Amino acid sequence: MAYTNIIVDKKEGITKLTINRPPVNVMNQETLGELCTALEELAKDDETRVLLIRGEGERAFCAGVEVADHVGEKMPVMMKEFGRIFKLLRNLGKPTIAVVNGLALGGGCELVLGCDLAVASEKAKLGQPEIILGGLAPAAAPLLPRILGEKKAFEVLLLGESMNAVDAERFGLVNKVVPIEELDSAAEEMARKFLKMSGLSVKLVREAFYKSAEIADLDKALETAVELGIKSWETHDGQEGLKAYLEKRDPEWTNT
Repeated sequence: MAYTNIIVDKKEGITKLTINRPPVNVMNQETLGELCTALEELAKDDETRVLLIRGEGERAFCAGVEVADHVGEKMPVMMKEFGRIFKLLRNLGKPTIAVVNGLALGGGCELVLGCDLAVASEKAKLGQPEIILGGLAPAAAPLLPRILGEKKAFEVLLLGESMNAVDAERFGLVNKVVPIEELDSAAEEMARKFLKMSGLSVKLVREAFYKSAEIADLDKALETAVELGIKSWETHDGQEGLKAYLEKRDPEWTNT
């Protein structure tokens, strides 16, 4: 299938999905739809044994979702489509590796959280700046505490500051950090390990992992976070933060 904003390349059991919206691979509504379609197709593709997700170029993995798609009637549709991606990643039936080649901010950082494993370049920076714009990160809210623990997760979510690659590895947000020129080979080396394993065994391990997480009702947590995300962006402050960003001015908060 032909896509406009992503590139899907299959070779010898390893599929590479590249977000192709330079310069910083910001996703729009169409990109989210294409990601959902591609993940649905890859779940049915027996030739794909492992999925690598990365951004085009060396500057950014993904710098989030278009600010314009957070405004007005587009926003609830965008948020729900974005939430679908994480269910599709969990139910893919094959391992996923985020190849973090640069900035991973907002929705881009959440995509890293949604993958099973992550390899990052030394230049990578990860963060959830939504709070600065007056909103919240719907996938990061339930996922970050499971990875970082509550205190560090609150720091990331409430302060909106970025984390460098070394700290991301130290806190468990990524598995490995390498020089940018070694990133693709390191990710492929990790991916090739799965080719030597039973695909069914890998699928069952992932299923056991995510099913045990669902005992705490992760699906419900994600649904709740998406609804709260919609609510946060619908507030006066949520819309004001976005408008201020677009107009390159300081926001005027009213706490409403």
